Amino acid sequence: MREFDVIVIGGGPAGYNSAEYAAHHGQNVLLIEKKNLGGTCLNAGCIPTKTLLYAAKVYHYASGAGIPYGVTAKEAALDHATAVRKKNEVVKTLVQGVAGGLRRKKVQVVSGTAKLSKENGVLIVSTENESFTGKNVIIAAGSSPVLPPIEGIREEMEKGTVMTSDEILDMTEIPKKLLIVGGGVIGFEMAAYFQEAGSKVTVIEMMDKVLGPNDREISLLLQQELEKRGVTFDLSSSVTKISNGVVTFTKNGKIDVAAYDKALMCVGRRADSNIEGLAELGVEIERGAIVTDAQMRTNVPNVYAVGDVNGKMMLAHVGYREGEVAVNTILGKPDAMSYDAVCGVVYTSPEAAFVGLSQEQAEEAGIPYTIKKVSINFSGRHVAENGMSNGICKIIIDTEKNVIVGAALMSSYASEYIYSLALMIENKIPIERIQRTIFPHPTVCEVIREALFS
Repeated sequence: MREFDVIVIGGGPAGYNSAEYAAHHGQNVLLIEKKNLGGTCLNAGCIPTKTLLYAAKVYHYASGAGIPYGVTAKEAALDHATAVRKKNEVVKTLVQGVAGGLRRKKVQVVSGTAKLSKENGVLIVSTENESFTGKNVIIAAGSSPVLPPIEGIREEMEKGTVMTSDEILDMTEIPKKLLIVGGGVIGFEMAAYFQEAGSKVTVIEMMDKVLGPNDREISLLLQQELEKRGVTFDLSSSVTKISNGVVTFTKNGKIDVAAYDKALMCVGRRADSNIEGLAELGVEIERGAIVTDAQMRTNVPNVYAVGDVNGKMMLAHVGYREGEVAVNTILGKPDAMSYDAVCGVVYTSPEAAFVGLSQEQAEEAGIPYTIKKVSINFSGRHVAENGMSNGICKIIIDTEKNVIVGAALMSSYASEYIYSLALMIENKIPIERIQRTIFPHPTVCEVIREALFS
């Protein structure tokens, strides 16, 4: 059997980044992927959805729905089939880029389903055709969409009328009526795209707000933006049955129904921890996710878990960093994972972005805080490109430590400048130092300075 310093199971963002990072630091690395390099993020998540959302954004402006600038496009149309083909081109290009990066780092890549075992204290990872020994194993097996226990859902999936986020991205026709179960980030972005593309979209969400635990004020503002464009939201609602183009749900104790041509299930994702041999090794699993410490170590020596499979924060950029922490630990370099300043983005138009604690979380934690908040219209560039809007920049400050602990944005380019707030939070930069920083003008990011001086 061939021996490797590091064997990585899973070729998504957490996996391929771990493999490249380990190889860059002189490790002999094997990566095993059972399906496609790039994982969910590249093949059926982050990148495909952003491609479609960009198509919707361009169409929104070209159709005259945006701010009138004297530029018109006659008979503007959004051809969904063409957008899907473009999405596929982008995915293919980026998957090839991942494969090329692994080759350049001299990472050995094997296709197959991994099985774990141990003989005489040596870790063994096998595929259908070959077995390997590894000094260290990093599990980066990813996650899968959750299917809720709704009556009729399996039958409707067999018919092709009910889909998960995996299948809907390959659908080439726009349904007249699209029902989305789940108002989290994935459901929200799909609602924004398909409404713009011509569907009548209804979102049914069990919670009393959209976008999960993210800032309530920003979540409501973004919901209102989609409602202006025709999306219907039924909150505090629970689906009980789905069959033959009709969904039955309860809302405020009453039974209601909604019609659909296609239905999308977006109620969350489940860690793919069902790896053969994992239980026999004694790896601890809690609520379906592999348990890890701050160094991404499992309870079994030399076995690590990064990315969605550990269930901590199912975001590609979190997986990148977790992989680096795991490899640094293998190399003997002191490192630890921090989740205090993780950014989250909703790529609608306008965008929303979040980092650190929400106002509600700060209050629950008993942190003495104050809110600094200004309209996004304080940004001259935002107004120049979008006109006056309802967006805001909201910053949560720990008044005892005089540092930022959280922020929420709704504006153009929110995804591109939320990282600056993450830097401020992660490095605990005092407010007076940030205030002395010169922000470029005119930019959208200078609204941060406006907020801090408000």
